[in-house]
Amino acid sequence: MPHKKLLLNFGTDDQLVGTGYRLSSVGTIMSYVLAIVTAALSILVFYWKPNWKVRLFYSKCSVQDADLFILEDKYHQNFVVWVIKQQVDSELEGPHFHWPNSQPVQPNGKLNRSRSKSNEFFSSDVSDDRQALISDTEDNVTAKIFRYLDHHNVRYIWTPSNSNYERLHGLDTGVKCMDFHEKFEGNDESQRAALEVVYGKNEIDVEVKSYGKLFVEEVLNPFYIFQIASIGLWMSDNYYYYAATIAFISLISIAISLYETKKQAITLHDMVKTPVEPTNTVSKDNVKKTITNYELVPGDVIEIPANGCMMLCDAVLMSGNCIVNEAMLTGESVPVTKTPLPHTRAEEKFCPNEYKRHVLFCGTQVLQTRYYGNATVKATVIRTGFQTAKGELIRSIMYPKPMDFKFYQESIRFILVLAAIALVGMSFTIYIMTKYHQSMSVVIKRVLDIVTIVVPPALPAAMTVGMVYAQRRLKTAGIFCISPPRINLCGKLKLFCFDKTGTLTEDGLDLWGMVPALSEGLHQVYHDSGQLPRGPFISAMATCHSLTRMGGELNGDPLDLKMFEATHWTLEEPGEDTSRFDTIMPTVVRPPEGREPTVEMFPGIESAEHIPMSRLQSQQSPYEIGIVKQFTFSSSLQRMSVITRTLGKDFMELYAKGAPEKITSLCLPQTIPSDFAEVLKGYTMQGFRVIALAHKPLHDLSWIQAQRVTRDQVEVDMTFTGLLIMQNSLKPETTPIIKLLNEANIRTVMVTGDNILTAVSVARECSIIGRRQRVIQVQASPPAANRPAQIEWVSHEVPHVESETTDHEFHDNPYQDAGGDAAQDFCLTVDGKSFAVLMDHFSSLMPRICLKGAVFARMGPEQKAQLVEQLQALGYGVGMCGDGANDCSALKAAHAGISLSEAEASVASPFTSKIPNISCVPTVIREGRAALTTSFGCFKYMGLYSLIQFVSVILLYWAGSNLGDTQFLYIDLLITTTVAILMGHTHAYHKLVAQRPRGGLLSFSSMFALFAQIILMTAVQVATYLYLQKQYWFVKNVPKPGGDFDTVTYETTVVFIVSSFQYITLAVNYSTGPPYRKRIWTNKPFFISAILLTLLSLLLLFYPPTFLENFLTMVHIGIEHYGFKIILLLAVTTHFLGSFIIEVFVSETETFQTLSRYVRRKRLPNNKYKRVAIDMRKDPTWPPIGDVTCAENVTCRETRVAS
Repeated sequence: MPHKKLLLNFGTDDQLVGTGYRLSSVGTIMSYVLAIVTAALSILVFYWKPNWKVRLFYSKCSVQDADLFILEDKYHQNFVVWVIKQQVDSELEGPHFHWPNSQPVQPNGKLNRSRSKSNEFFSSDVSDDRQALISDTEDNVTAKIFRYLDHHNVRYIWTPSNSNYERLHGLDTGVKCMDFHEKFEGNDESQRAALEVVYGKNEIDVEVKSYGKLFVEEVLNPFYIFQIASIGLWMSDNYYYYAATIAFISLISIAISLYETKKQAITLHDMVKTPVEPTNTVSKDNVKKTITNYELVPGDVIEIPANGCMMLCDAVLMSGNCIVNEAMLTGESVPVTKTPLPHTRAEEKFCPNEYKRHVLFCGTQVLQTRYYGNATVKATVIRTGFQTAKGELIRSIMYPKPMDFKFYQESIRFILVLAAIALVGMSFTIYIMTKYHQSMSVVIKRVLDIVTIVVPPALPAAMTVGMVYAQRRLKTAGIFCISPPRINLCGKLKLFCFDKTGTLTEDGLDLWGMVPALSEGLHQVYHDSGQLPRGPFISAMATCHSLTRMGGELNGDPLDLKMFEATHWTLEEPGEDTSRFDTIMPTVVRPPEGREPTVEMFPGIESAEHIPMSRLQSQQSPYEIGIVKQFTFSSSLQRMSVITRTLGKDFMELYAKGAPEKITSLCLPQTIPSDFAEVLKGYTMQGFRVIALAHKPLHDLSWIQAQRVTRDQVEVDMTFTGLLIMQNSLKPETTPIIKLLNEANIRTVMVTGDNILTAVSVARECSIIGRRQRVIQVQASPPAANRPAQIEWVSHEVPHVESETTDHEFHDNPYQDAGGDAAQDFCLTVDGKSFAVLMDHFSSLMPRICLKGAVFARMGPEQKAQLVEQLQALGYGVGMCGDGANDCSALKAAHAGISLSEAEASVASPFTSKIPNISCVPTVIREGRAALTTSFGCFKYMGLYSLIQFVSVILLYWAGSNLGDTQFLYIDLLITTTVAILMGHTHAYHKLVAQRPRGGLLSFSSMFALFAQIILMTAVQVATYLYLQKQYWFVKNVPKPGGDFDTVTYETTVVFIVSSFQYITLAVNYSTGPPYRKRIWTNKPFFISAILLTLLSLLLLFYPPTFLENFLTMVHIGIEHYGFKIILLLAVTTHFLGSFIIEVFVSETETFQTLSRYVRRKRLPNNKYKRVAIDMRKDPTWPPIGDVTCAENVTCRETRVAS
């Protein structure tokens, strides 16, 4: 019967499937025997592949009996994780211990005693672990055993009731909001001690390994093990110079690698290091105690200092307000106001993402606190250590998802091809060595020597050369990269997503106009608030914000700042005289003159609400508004609101602002002007950002009730007040860069949280959408009681274009390429609400929608990441550029994420640009293409270099000779190492062309060119070798039976000189310039080195100095044999020209690409997005504009064309 598998994090990116194993005495003995028999080689192999050892020597068992697990993730990576058992004496008791399958909480705060209060997580240390659920009586003194797994800094605990391991959560999962108000009162000493066993210390620690440990780990790398074995082989074969040189270079390489590794570890450690800070905690008996932040556990109630602090845990704010800088997590440096967790419905579950305005996240800086009277600001700890938001961010850096890049996958296969060639060479070597009666030790040495020749130890290092140089060039350009392998990925990008605000457009918003709702509609636009009549509109502008005063300066969201500054009102923080409002107010605002006018003072004015602010009289009574409560802005709700009280009024009022669609849905229909939709569409299509305002009198609400009321209770039946028109202009660099990307056949997509019509207007303005391209909005709605989920396809009118659109602008649009002919020259727009419905109910349509989607508006942070993943699933190489605010998830998900924010949140993005605009995007793509081309060139060069040497050695073995030690040194160090290092120094080409470099080593064209190069190179060496034998002065080498091969022979000298030219030839031909790199002569170090090496080789061919001949163990071929030397020169020149023709005029031409497709009988493209485009061309009626499409497997009467 098969054993049950362990399943962790089901349905997530962190999903793990585990198989349990238990220790075996027989297996342990067998592992020791194998280590002795293999001279510890098995230990090394099991160090590289620990799961092999587990499968061989451990017994498979059930989950509950396992001593260790082999965990496999969704990327098929295996990890060996041991079960940790820890004895504890403390009892777990209290309402704040939320565990998987935990016991119900009683009103008195005790766990249900019908089952053991602590044995849910602590098993008895008895002979059979299956008897874990034991009674918990006063007589029970059996020690408790806590069992858990730790993997990637996530803890999974054993839950006997479920007979499984489950992820350990804090108070962020499965807890009701009301529990924080009614049950969580702090931990006492015994509770904290028990919880510390479970959760561990509250620290985010990145290990900085010692140089000794790093050295051992580096040396045990398979690459260096291969090098050590090679050095040992060369030393035993008296190749002292070469072995010593390689050993020296390897040590230098190891030293540099260790230094860089430790430097990065120290940088990350210092960034996340948690300082030891005293923290005041409050227990349920209101007893205060000062502990260190390392001792904090979920359920602790802590006090936030009045002067602020760095948050060292995630905590829910329970009392008072906090001004917080969350740049570490979001990249947004604008201070955010955090308010206490509101009283909600009794059954409403707490979720940190939904209630983030009430959560203080670890790593964020509390700048200032506000509290009432002598009360203190308190918060309840919900997560500690790596469970926190900062901890999750650091985990994503420490354990990035593996990159699925064709080049890296095929490079391994290419090395296996070289290994297969080595096997052939080894067989031939055994035959030759046997033929010449060599001893067994010599045969073994020569056979192993072939392996080191065919599979060069420097091959992996050569692949990184291009990335290293590109990283340096990017740094010079103000672009920092923390993940160098991503640079090569940039070379294959086919699509780039852009955030709008702060990325494509300027950071700041300007208040363009104010449109109050008047009886005649929304026709009157005011550009100066002094012209506005007194009333709810100006009051909403003055109060509905989250601004705070710090150091005498107003701080907050830029939109709020612009809105408030336009009123010319003043804002006063607590500490002023606010007793006139019956209680202490957080904030007070007042108009410029601070007086309220009367109607009698203004002849001809019918009511006080219509008195222009410019005519306020300073001698009137004070007019002030106090902000009683703030419902902070929520991206999911798309609105914010405040409860206020105006001095002199006996009732409170609600003011709200937010997305027009959302605000109007909460207003009384009769208060919405009839021309609302028309006016809104007009402004949004011009590219303005529109904010709607609303208000509502709250006659029966007391101050106490205001503190406890929920926003759902008051944000209904409001009166529509008007519109704010904000202008957000494009950055000057945006349009030229978007056009440049379009010309380079790189799709551009806008992903924003803004209004969809505003986004479409901006997209047209910057050429993401073509001037005459048809725009179709996908409006999806979820299923209702009487209908299934459905899509309406709404066509937007194409705006009038004053200037003529060139054919280039029309036909070269990226969607034209993706979707087909001019009849299909359209694009789709989707908002966040529709995107969620599409993901849930129209999965079969998502490929088409993603293929033709140009604008995705009102998208939340997770939706942006989901879109990136959907595009990647279509086969796109996806880039993402954002300013850091709400873009972190998408930046991490993309193949190449570029953050324009210099905040610490940039550690989540592979690239961070100091350039505050998208001009960095083509720079990254160009450098990526150059680096990828260089990596290809270096890899193919190193592969052919080894094959040239392989052919030379095999040829000389046949002649009973071999290359000398110094000849190997000359080839491997002076030629190969020099050119391999300098090849990557060529800068990226200044133009961004439409064609992308190849991403596969094993493509038909690459393999054809490779085999053609091998045939040509082999033919030249064999031809010159045969030509040598025909010379009258040639003396054939006759090896002595059983003796060492002679290295000073005519054969060795000629093969050595010819192969020297071949190495230089391949280096030059694999350093081609445009369209991805500059011309070869712009790389001066490489160009000069190639010239000098060529001159040196010519010198060795025609006039070798005596000391060089002796040093390189060459046979002197006199000047009288000048004709022979000319023939050799013609041979190597032929090789140069042939090699150049193969690389440039054969494998790279369109004719050859067409031929290769015919040979492979390729019917459909490999990329899914191309196949989807072909499928769409066959369906010209899609999308069914004006019709309704229902969810799959549901009949829809209105649907014309179904998916």
